[in-house]
Amino acid sequence: MTRMTTHPRVTGAAVAASALLALWAAGPALAHGAPTNPVSRVYACSPSGGSAKTAACRAAIAANGTSFVAWDNLRVAGVNGRDRQVIPDGKLCSGGLSAYKGLDLARTDWPSTRLTPGGRLTMTYASTIAHSGTFKLYLTRPGYDPTRPLTWSDLPAQPFAQAKDPALTNGAYHITAKLPTDRTGRQVLYTIWQNTSTPDTYYSCSDVVFPGAAKASGAAAGTTGKRTGGSPSKAAKPASGAPSKSAGTPSASAGTGTTSAAPAAPQSAGGTAPDSTPVASDTAAGSGPSAPLLAGGAAAVLVLTGGAALALRLRRR
Repeated sequence: MTRMTTHPRVTGAAVAASALLALWAAGPALAHGAPTNPVSRVYACSPSGGSAKTAACRAAIAANGTSFVAWDNLRVAGVNGRDRQVIPDGKLCSGGLSAYKGLDLARTDWPSTRLTPGGRLTMTYASTIAHSGTFKLYLTRPGYDPTRPLTWSDLPAQPFAQAKDPALTNGAYHITAKLPTDRTGRQVLYTIWQNTSTPDTYYSCSDVVFPGAAKASGAAAGTTGKRTGGSPSKAAKPASGAPSKSAGTPSASAGTGTTSAAPAAPQSAGGTAPDSTPVASDTAAGSGPSAPLLAGGAAAVLVLTGGAALALRLRRR
């Protein structure tokens, strides 16, 4: 009787462990990506981003009715380059998805990153699965009003930079670009990642703050700070491949080496040159959140497999 009672329990435990192990192994294929530097709203307000308790993130989470656990899954299928026709005005940051509608709130206290006009931006776009495709980077026009919902008319007709098929290195894409020289104050860096290996297009809003109108050159600062008002974080560090630790970004080992992918300069509406020369490339340096996520998953696997082994030993008794 004892053996008959124990046998189904052990079998059930072993099956459950195997099922959970299979789910963990498949997990990374269900994840995708978002900018972590300059920090995007969706990542900053996620449990991983470290800013979920700021006023802006609390308001966004309340509007959503749930947290931004799926920070890397803000994607719309079948857009195929028709962004301005498919994504409604006022819903650019959410991609028009109700699950992310809190990201569209018009506020001046979103977690932000300080940048330098005319400086060199290094974007870290974390991802847990590689996709081919093109990244397009837009900055809101001079005079943008952050107290109003973001619309397509707030963005130039053409991106100031783009990068095609950058390499996924240490859990992130690394994209460098020369910033426009004429932005001041609070702006939005809007990133569109149109996949060619999937039918999906990813959308993200990163709030950035520029100092005065003085023309500047050199590296763009990449410090992300929690914000409760319209002023940028006081701390500013040169941009690097990994986002600031103040944003709660997990750490991972950095890679080395660079590869260039500079596209032809896009033209703005009317055939005139854009306000800055786009220089885009992917830099194989920095890190993304995949390493600690995988480490955590590995720990779970050890617990599961250890439990399964113990169950099998009990069965043999």
